[in-house]
Order: sequence, then C-alpha cells, then structure tokens
Amino acid sequence: MSPQHSPPCGNCCSSLRAPGARPRTPPAFTSGPYLMELSRNLKVDSVARLDPAPPRWVDADDTVARAVEEMRAGNVGCLLITGRGRVVGIFTERDLLTRVLAPQKPLAAPIRLFMTAAPVTVAPKDSVRTVIKRMQRGGYRHLPVVDEAGRPVGVLSARRVVHYLVEHFPALVFNLPPEPDRYPETTEGA
Repeated sequence: MSPQHSPPCGNCCSSLRAPGARPRTPPAFTSGPYLMELSRNLKVDSVARLDPAPPRWVDADDTVARAVEEMRAGNVGCLLITGRGRVVGIFTERDLLTRVLAPQKPLAAPIRLFMTAAPVTVAPKDSVRTVIKRMQRGGYRHLPVVDEAGRPVGVLSARRVVHYLVEHFPALVFNLPPEPDRYPETTEGA
C-alpha cells in the first residue's frame, strides 16, 4: 500500500484492480431518497431513539480503585462522576491509562483528580443530529445523557450512533465485501 493513503484508491493502485476493470464508483446513497430520509431522521429522532445505556456512576470523592471496580462490575468503558446527584465529570478507560496508570498515580486517590470535569452532555429530547455534532466537535466516544436537573439518565456511545446509521443502509452495509476496493486477480469458479 502507498504511504500517502491507507485504503487502495483504485487510481494509482492499479495493481489491485483486475485488468480492464473499471474504477469503483461512489455508492448510490450519496444522493437521493436514502440521504433525504437519513437527513430528516437525524433532525426528528431523539436521543431516546438511540437507546442509551443505563448510567453507571460513582461520587467525585470515591477513589480511583472504587471507580475501576464499578467499571468492571458493569463491564463498561465509561463511568459518570457525580456530585450531589448531578453529573460533574466523566471517567473513561483512556483516562485510567493516561492519567492514572501511565504516570503511576495511586489508586487510593479521589477520582475527581483524574476525571474530565464538566463533560459535554445531551438531554433525552435532543436530536440525533445534536449528538453527532457534539461527538464530532469534541472527538468524544461517550456522551452523558442528563435530565433537566443534571442527573444521569444514560450514556451514549459512538457505537450506538453507528448502529443507528447502519439501520438506514442495511443492504449497502451488509452486502459490502470485506475489501470493497480489491478485485480478484483471476476469475473465480469453473
């Protein structure tokens, strides 16, 4: 593969194409009814449609060890941190690795020292479009879902958003070959 781009593009990577094969054309969903339906649904469907995972949380004064126990018990990679019942932070596996384990901080320290404070949140009535924009702008993989009082009601993951998008293009997604830009060098079959 060329170091300039990771997937074969079909233009300069002609050795991956069968002789005489035409370059791959873009998928049909880039315009037309599929795109219109998705665009409308992104505005109309709410966070509730994404089926957020039940929230798991610990208090900001709890220890890192307690937070890790809670993450293990729930088999989750993201934990909400609360103070007086309201979401005040978020703690992820990445935070554990980069802020606690790599710098060899004590697991007996309070989680508030390592959490991401004042996380970006969404409400159950926010649109899916809002979720995607907030995740994209901040580079977040998880968003807390909170009620009007800031209490945790769920957690949205990028995975749930991807599943929602796949629902709009099932035939396209499920019928893609493992390597769509690669063509067999010889004819298969009898």
